[in-house]
Amino acid sequence: MTTHTQRRVAVVTGASRGVGKGIAIALGQVGFTVYLTGRSLASSQMTLHGQPLPGTLEETARAVTEAGGQGIPVACDHGDNEQVRALFARVEQEQGHLDLLVNNAIALHENLIDAGPFWQKPLDMTRMLDVGLKSSYVASYFAAPLLLKAEKGLIVFTSSYGAGCYMHGPIYGAQKAGGDKMVADMAVDFENTDVACVSLWLGPQRTERSAIAAQSRPDAYGEIMQTGETPEFNGRVIAALLDDPDLAQHSGKTLISAELAQDYGIRDVDNSQPPSYRQLLGAPLSWHPARVD
Repeated sequence: MTTHTQRRVAVVTGASRGVGKGIAIALGQVGFTVYLTGRSLASSQMTLHGQPLPGTLEETARAVTEAGGQGIPVACDHGDNEQVRALFARVEQEQGHLDLLVNNAIALHENLIDAGPFWQKPLDMTRMLDVGLKSSYVASYFAAPLLLKAEKGLIVFTSSYGAGCYMHGPIYGAQKAGGDKMVADMAVDFENTDVACVSLWLGPQRTERSAIAAQSRPDAYGEIMQTGETPEFNGRVIAALLDDPDLAQHSGKTLISAELAQDYGIRDVDNSQPPSYRQLLGAPLSWHPARVD
């Protein structure tokens, strides 16, 4: 991996636990200063099937620092544009630029993985279109001027095979597919700059949420906890992607994280090689690069 003389700067949204936490720790392992966001620093009211979800923003920040980077926790509700603006104003004041934004924050509803059709689930699951899709646009909006100041910048959306197949219902699929298209269009606006943006389809993730789900649905989630990807694995892929001399060739594309890992020679923390589910769950769309203003 490329050697860097000064610490690079990343913002990882939604990093109290799960995918965001693992990505942040992996970035810390290669020396990043990581600004981590979540709705609160030291407490969480998130639950799944009545069980509280473990993990806090302050705990993640300590883990990033212990891994070799610098973790900076920032309480930020990504449903509030002013709080997001203040986050990036702080990054600008303290760092002067930004190398990497990982758009990971999403309002995952407690009933997301429940069985049944969408009309039998709570209507407020539509919050994923606010904190998830809209919030990724807002974070990218405020991050763009800082990314343009970096030697090379990258925006990553954490996406899913659910953008192309049925997974957790129509709101989840629409949120992921919308992010993929947003990346394709942002890349057009970033043409002729040193900033790239990609969407990454992650495989099944071994997270705190999956561990709790496995207790009630071992048929669906038990295997994930045995064979799924760790979030740290995807953090390694993102770090390698930023270092890729051909990064610009990937801009605007939706990529499968496991396939990139194979290209880069990256393995998971247990030395396993997570598979691509392209044949089983489908392939990302290729958007037409034509521009009509």
